[in-house]
Amino acid sequence: MSYFSFEDLDVWKRGCRVAVEICSLLRDSREWGLRDQMIRAAISISSNIAEGAERSTPRDFARFLDVARGSAAELRTQLYIAVRAEMVSDQAANSLIMELKEISSMLYSLSQQQRAKVKEEDPSHFTLNTSHSPDTSHSAAEPR
Repeated sequence: MSYFSFEDLDVWKRGCRVAVEICSLLRDSREWGLRDQMIRAAISISSNIAEGAERSTPRDFARFLDVARGSAAELRTQLYIAVRAEMVSDQAANSLIMELKEISSMLYSLSQQQRAKVKEEDPSHFTLNTSHSPDTSHSAAEPR
């Protein structure tokens, strides 16, 4: 089995490019709070992809991909706010928002692939265990 490297993932590369674009776009902004939060969210996308890819299980990888997707949504929201605050032009924001939507879609697909691997490895994890009935012999007020 060959070693898988997160650096080979197109979604990781695209996330890195977005982070660099955000850093460049906001370099001269004096809105420190929003600027710093946007940069952190942008960096978080590719960072979580990398961290998840280096984990030992597909379940962990899927969880980090979901976090990366959340960071992409966070950054999209911040771009909408930055346009209204006149920190970023409509054109720059729209281009980044389109890219972030594509990245989110890629992350979702990759996360689903990882979850499918988990199902293959342990199908019982995804089934509801109905063999045990709840203990109804005690009222909620009584200690057990």
